[in-house]
Amino acid sequence: MTQTCACPRAWSSPDRERGSVTLELAILAPALLLLLGLVVLAGRVQVAAGAVEHAATSAAREASLARTSAVAQATAATAAARELDGQDIRCATSSVTVDTSGFAVPLGQTATISATVSCTISFADLAIPGLPGSRNLTAAATSPLDRFRAR
Repeated sequence: MTQTCACPRAWSSPDRERGSVTLELAILAPALLLLLGLVVLAGRVQVAAGAVEHAATSAAREASLARTSAVAQATAATAAARELDGQDIRCATSSVTVDTSGFAVPLGQTATISATVSCTISFADLAIPGLPGSRNLTAAATSPLDRFRAR
């Protein structure tokens, strides 16, 4: 005795799954694009943070080579701007603060110069919904002054 199926042939045909890949791609594409945007965002923040740290180190080193505190302020700001431009970091706002109190220390005693660099990077060109518009990155560095240098 053989059994026959009363089901229509359309249920078992290969055409039933036609278009399912397109639907899956339409559902997953926005999630994949969002994930890609977040990876780009994380990379941009990491590169900018490294550049700001390097700019602070360069600013402190340049300021420590100056003879006066006024010259130290100017050279530190120039060095930080040069380093940020050299790494193609575009800050919406930036500032360089230099602690030149080491110039007041008497000769023969250890003294340091500190530089703090702040940079606000913008995320306006990344089209990620719900993303804040910018992030402020700050780095500080210290460099020693020569003990026996005329100040």
